[in-house]
Amino acid sequence: MKTQNNTVLITGGSAGIGFEIAKLFARNGNQVIITGRNAERLQKAASQLENTTAIVSDVSKPEDVDQLVARLNKDFPSLNLVINNAGRAFYYSLSEDGIHAIDKAGEEMTTNYLSIIGLTEKILPLLKKQAEAALVNVSSIVAFVPGHTTATYSASKAALHAYTQALRYTLAKDTAIKVFELMPPLVNTDFSQAIGGINGISPAVVASYLLTALENDTYEIHVGNTANLYKLFLSSPEEAFLSLNKGR
Repeated sequence: MKTQNNTVLITGGSAGIGFEIAKLFARNGNQVIITGRNAERLQKAASQLENTTAIVSDVSKPEDVDQLVARLNKDFPSLNLVINNAGRAFYYSLSEDGIHAIDKAGEEMTTNYLSIIGLTEKILPLLKKQAEAALVNVSSIVAFVPGHTTATYSASKAALHAYTQALRYTLAKDTAIKVFELMPPLVNTDFSQAIGGINGISPAVVASYLLTALENDTYEIHVGNTANLYKLFLSSPEEAFLSLNKGR
């Protein structure tokens, strides 16, 4: 997949991993569109980036997605790279009383999984028009090995992993659309501070992994420690689980 002269949509692009991906791709000669729910934060992010347009949009709301796709078809008909990065996570113990896990899981599944299916289905007709196009779904190390304080978040990423594999296989059969999955370990963002994000890798490192993977058509991108944990998971799922959850 080429990494220059693309028109790139990044959901959740105002902070963290999404912002660093936007920064790197904009610097690399791409036209970038970032979306997010908070207009003020989104505009602030866009003001720090070159070649970037900000569009307020909540991927969890079908009406927002419809408006976004209509705008993209009208103003960005050359769109050929979509990075599904927007995410939602709650950190809690399943043994706590009154945590309303069903509500938390519902939000996580909607944002991290169902909204990606919804946007993908609506954006595919535009991507199919391009000579070269790709989708990138940002999942996580916990798609392989769940965290005990992120049980429902982990489940949403596992669902996304399964969907991404099926989507990749299906689109490869009759389209030119490539499907990538970006799988970071713990990353130092505002999003992850509740589970020790200060000890995680820089989101800029995650962005650089993605750029390299696109260049080399590496479809499942095991960033940093994800590669080691995945190898351990293949040999011993129990040891991998204990390794991820030790000390948390």
